[in-house]
Amino acid sequence: MQRITSIARILLGLGFVVFAANYFVPFLPMPKAIPPDALGFIIAFKGAGLLTLIKVIEMAAGLALLANVAVPLALTLLAPVLVGIIGFHAALEPAGLPVPLALLALELVLAWGYRSSFAPMLALRAAPTPSTGSTLRTSRRPVEA
Repeated sequence: MQRITSIARILLGLGFVVFAANYFVPFLPMPKAIPPDALGFIIAFKGAGLLTLIKVIEMAAGLALLANVAVPLALTLLAPVLVGIIGFHAALEPAGLPVPLALLALELVLAWGYRSSFAPMLALRAAPTPSTGSTLRTSRRPVEA
């Protein structure tokens, strides 16, 4: 399972780094015809600056996956992005749906592989951590006479 998790992590990281980099420096071919509704959606997101924010998140999370650093955090950041991408393609551009579905499969494989990291946040009843008043811990040794 460790090998499958590593391969899925690298593939998902590469996918998001490549597509995010393509936003900033276009190098992949553009589709010939984009449906008008999809184009309107993209223009609205880009005009509001949201598309750039999403691509920065994709790039950072993809690089974290490739570097094998903060993988559960990267997966958590990418989950809503993937939901949005799949929703966009399902509703507005179904021809592009296979790639996001493959990315979703990789995300699910990784979520399963890192399930112990997600277990605490999926607890139905959780209590806040009690505050001790100070975050700096000092040792209290008795003074020797």
